[in-house]
Amino acid sequence: MAQAELRIRAGTPADAETLARFQEEMALETEARRLDPALVRAGVAGLFADPARGRYVIAERAGRAVGALMLTLEWSDWRAGWFWWIQSVFVPRAERRRGVYAALHRHVEREARATPGVVGLRLYVEAENAAARRTYAVLGMEETTYRFYEVDFQAGPGPSSGPK
Repeated sequence: MAQAELRIRAGTPADAETLARFQEEMALETEARRLDPALVRAGVAGLFADPARGRYVIAERAGRAVGALMLTLEWSDWRAGWFWWIQSVFVPRAERRRGVYAALHRHVEREARATPGVVGLRLYVEAENAAARRTYAVLGMEETTYRFYEVDFQAGPGPSSGPK
């Protein structure tokens, strides 16, 4: 049976529940962390309520969401332009290694290159996530010399492995 075509589209408020579930699954898988479902849903809704916060991009196959990412903006005074941050990437296990993230990434990169004032793409990844790091490298992204630091006011004391 032929694999159904991937369709890449903008996320809409109708996708909110799927996006929230994707985030809960990602946190559990990557950090063994159970997120507060109400807080995640409020976070997703908050992005849709204020487009300046960012936007979601959805990959779907046969009308079903099979991956998503969130884009946010960072102004670079060094380059007088915008970096688009790729965040909240999730592809369900059954859809991995089937071109879902590559299709999302290529869509976003094409759009970024065609948008005046966008100077590049950035993302962060768990240091131990070798599969994701290989995927990003294959798609032309380079690891930087920067380290990521944060103070997480919600996580409480102890190490935190990244913003969500």
